[in-house]
Amino acid sequence: MARVRYGPRTEAEIAAARAASSKLPDIWSTGVVALWESDPDAVTAVLPPPLKPTSRPLVRVNISKVDLPGYPLGAGSVAVAAEHGGIEGWYPLVMPMTHERALIGGREVFGEPKKLGEVSVERDGLVVRASLARHGIAFVEVRGAVDGALPLPEPAEKVDFYFKFLPAVDGHGFDADPVLVHCTRNEKVRGLERITGDVVLRESMYDPIADLPVRRLVGITIGEKTTDQRGRVVERVSAQALLPYIHQRYDDPQQILDGPPEGSF
Repeated sequence: MARVRYGPRTEAEIAAARAASSKLPDIWSTGVVALWESDPDAVTAVLPPPLKPTSRPLVRVNISKVDLPGYPLGAGSVAVAAEHGGIEGWYPLVMPMTHERALIGGREVFGEPKKLGEVSVERDGLVVRASLARHGIAFVEVRGAVDGALPLPEPAEKVDFYFKFLPAVDGHGFDADPVLVHCTRNEKVRGLERITGDVVLRESMYDPIADLPVRRLVGITIGEKTTDQRGRVVERVSAQALLPYIHQRYDDPQQILDGPPEGSF
């Protein structure tokens, strides 16, 4: 009988797959990063406990084209600054990916809030435009012109915070206690330029990043970088405390029933 590929792999095959994944070459991406100060109350409102806000209400968007072997990948992230256990990092709210392969691994292994979407990075001479779109709405757009090279930063370690959980089979709560993951990335940069431009946030029921307005633009860059990553579970978290936030992970049609913030009338 021919090999049934959905059948079990041997221990040798499992070991070979693990060894191959641990020896991946550097994968470089070209991306636009925009950083801004937003409304402090809005940033605090999106952070599930035990995450806490930092001293500055920062929001960061990354929009990248990744040179994956065999096919290009568009990858994006919108995150807010957060702190946990004395460590400052970023809490991503949405991470659009253009391929299912990149989406599934990150969601299942790390608990990343990845969703299929459209990611665009375009450069024509000095003019740059980058955007994240889902459901036909470009909910984040960064646009501007390159106005000079920047010094290359030293290799740096950065931390993202994720919540890994499984919604319960019966629709109430979780199947097990959620866990908080610290994902550490080592980043190297080989090209970096400053952009003078702006950030446009468009209303989207499913990706309401417009609730984190640009109060003061800190900066926009375009560059080439590569990263590796490793994650670790740091603690189990309260299911009851996390439940009000799990709609962040999904396209929740009930979000249309959310009322406007108090005092917005």
